[in-house]
Amino acid sequence: MKAVVITGASTGIGKTTALRLSQAGFTVFACVRKEADASALQQEMDVKPLLLDVTNESHIQAVVEEVEEVVGEAGLWGLVNNAGIVVAGPLEFLPVAELRKQFEVNVFAQIAVTQAFMPLLRKATGRIVMMSSIAGRFASPFLGPYAASKFALEGFSDALRRELKEWKMFVSLVEPGRVVTPIWEKSVHVAEVTSKQLPPQAQTLYGKKLNLMRERAKHGTTQGVSPDEVARAVEHALMATRPKIRYVVGPDAKVATLLIRVLPNRLLDWVGRQRAD
Repeated sequence: MKAVVITGASTGIGKTTALRLSQAGFTVFACVRKEADASALQQEMDVKPLLLDVTNESHIQAVVEEVEEVVGEAGLWGLVNNAGIVVAGPLEFLPVAELRKQFEVNVFAQIAVTQAFMPLLRKATGRIVMMSSIAGRFASPFLGPYAASKFALEGFSDALRRELKEWKMFVSLVEPGRVVTPIWEKSVHVAEVTSKQLPPQAQTLYGKKLNLMRERAKHGTTQGVSPDEVARAVEHALMATRPKIRYVVGPDAKVATLLIRVLPNRLLDWVGRQRAD
């Protein structure tokens, strides 16, 4: 039974992935931030819930020690870096503190967690799966902070994959488009809170488009692919003899990938503006 650690496993993609991998026979360490979420997971599925705030170094080290006590010299077969948040708003006015928060969770925390688990991953010649997004290739208006964090995560993952090739340790990126997940509800709430921090001029210049963006985000709770489609990609990355470097999940993500490949930048800019109008 190979062991896997999944961060951000309380809801959505992380929770669905934990269930799928558990059913596939993996020993799953499902990391969540709240005791209530840990209790709920333990009642719903056969996983080992662990409390983890990915931005807290002492939390990370404590979780590594807990996992090591269980896996021992067998090591860790897989690390799924799924935890993440969405910060949205016009870059002209968005507080830099919000940008730092976006990168702290979506980039620096992923690096810190990966570094902490590397000794256990080396013991098993294990694999790393990074939960990116099609936003890591195409930056839509008002999602600049989120897209920038995913672009950074893609660069980190590419470099890490090439560095670890000598030891036959795989690093895969999963790039979903729109997925039916609670992250959209959370992002709408965050966007509304952030919007109140913006100066009046921001509302004058961008108010109409920001309202439209929030309305579209609300549809994300019902429109998009199932989280299980993303979980299947993660499972393949962990089990395949030769996992893919990138898993593009969902029709919108696949269309965007094609457009990025064939369209010049000015036409891509036009496409991006249409998404905001």
